[in-house]
Amino acid sequence: MEETPQHKKFLKWVKHHWLTFSFVLGFFSDLILLNQIDSLSDNLMLLFYALLATISLLLFYIGIAQRVPAWFGKKFIQFMPTLMQYSFGGLLSGMLIFYGRSGDWLTSAPFLLIILSVIVGNELVHKRSDRLIYHLALYFIGIFSYIVLVLPVLFRAMGDLMFFLSGLVALIIVSLLIQALHRIVPNFMNANIRRIILVIGSIYATLNILYFTGVLPPIPLSLNKLEIANLVVSVQGNYQISTEAQPWWRKHPFIPPVLHSNSELSCFARVYAPTRLSTKIYHRWEYKGSNGKWVNRGRIEYPIIGSNQGGYRGYTTISNVQPGTWRCSVETKRGQVLGRYTVKVAGGAITNPVKKIE
Repeated sequence: MEETPQHKKFLKWVKHHWLTFSFVLGFFSDLILLNQIDSLSDNLMLLFYALLATISLLLFYIGIAQRVPAWFGKKFIQFMPTLMQYSFGGLLSGMLIFYGRSGDWLTSAPFLLIILSVIVGNELVHKRSDRLIYHLALYFIGIFSYIVLVLPVLFRAMGDLMFFLSGLVALIIVSLLIQALHRIVPNFMNANIRRIILVIGSIYATLNILYFTGVLPPIPLSLNKLEIANLVVSVQGNYQISTEAQPWWRKHPFIPPVLHSNSELSCFARVYAPTRLSTKIYHRWEYKGSNGKWVNRGRIEYPIIGSNQGGYRGYTTISNVQPGTWRCSVETKRGQVLGRYTVKVAGGAITNPVKKIE
């Protein structure tokens, strides 16, 4: 079959953007395969990505340095970048997958921005020395993303210390990789070592600043469900949620539902943790004032029941609710936000009542 000019043009376009396609393929692999970070299959999948990223990166520069027979070196240079991008996509999208399933994409925004930055970098970074630094930066972020999810599972603990230790472990691993690369391409590494240290150090500092200032969510906690309802009550170890059915056009993420109430509202949340939940969870209730700013109505700690597999469940209730815009934020003791839910409150009787059990 003879290729048409359009067919040739399409193949040329695919070849030009093949690294981006490989990275996105790693993302979709996570979307299909990852479910819970504390499951054996998910841990093995993330470990596979980490090992693949390490091996493919080393083999690529072994091919560049011509440390193997010419045929192998050519194949390494040809195929290893694709495997690298696939593994980077798998590692970097892990946290986005876990947090995106909470339904609060604002919480996932930092991870989404990192992934979009990688896609842009694949299209713009071409110089070989810049490509080396780019690969190491992606590797460090990817390994950090992997360690920060897995370490709490191994140590059965969560919190600021686990995040800090995860960063140190990631620094050690990337330092070992840099030493290995120095043996493979010594002149290349010597010429770029200052830039490498600056880039990796800046990424490490930035991630810590974002986490400890609350921009990044409290990894690895994630919000499986969050809803403001007319009323939530405990029923034999479960929760009965009484709310109102919403029209289809109010079920989109950026259109808040409307609830009718002249008295009280309840906020129900289910928080997933990869191990026993040892941190306190709070609900912060706020309403939008006449000046358009959010006014704090109260920050309430609440008891939780359940397990790490199904999610830790709990709710809070506030009274004297006035018509307007209200929201409930799920926070840790230090004020890190897992997610938010916003509703518009109208006066009057409940319409289209719905009851469900969680």
